[in-house]
Order: sequence, then C-alpha cells, then structure tokens
Amino acid sequence: MCIFCKIVQGEMPSNKILENDDFLAFHDIFPKAPIHIIIIPKEHIENFQLTPPDVMQKITPFIQEVAKLLELDQSGYRLITNNGKDGGQEVPHLHFHLLGGTKLSWPQLAQDSAKKAL
Repeated sequence: MCIFCKIVQGEMPSNKILENDDFLAFHDIFPKAPIHIIIIPKEHIENFQLTPPDVMQKITPFIQEVAKLLELDQSGYRLITNNGKDGGQEVPHLHFHLLGGTKLSWPQLAQDSAKKAL
C-alpha cells in the first residue's frame, strides 16, 4: 500500500484541508511554497497516464474549491502533476501539487537538455 493510500485509510496522519467521498487535500510535509497542498483521489490510481477521464472531470471542481478555500483563486497558483519516474513522480499514486501564497518563479528545468534539443 502506498503512502497516500495509508493517509486515506487513516493509517498515517495528515494535515487535511478538504475531503469528500472521492478526494483528499492536505499539506505537503516538504513545502516548496508558502502554501503547498497535495490533492489526491482516494482511489489508488498510479499516475496521470492511467487516469480515467471521469476522475479528471470530478477532481477539477475539487481542486478549484481547494484554491478558493485557501484564497488563491483570485491571486493565482500553480498546479503540477508529475507523471512517471522521468517526470519526477516520487509517489506512485496520482496527485497534484497546488502551490501558492507568493509570486512563483519558473526555475530552469533540465536547461542543458532543452538547449540541446533546439
């Protein structure tokens, strides 16, 4: 069982922001911004590539509700999902990072590789 499934089952603690029957939002334990929330489906789905379209249809308003609850809906936020090892996914359970609370920069990701591709 993955760490996010353990959180859903109540076997591991989390600082919850919002929860419904299908989804859970909680604070990231290693924040990269003043506000850094993890949003997951309660159902174990390994990654974005394997996500059924109906899950995306349902999770979208949940994410929007989290942003509004945290008062980020007007000022802005970044929403990230990493897919697979090369995409930086560390936990094999679909999850979104919602980052905000400050003006976010866009760090150079694999800068040398990107220049070579041009």
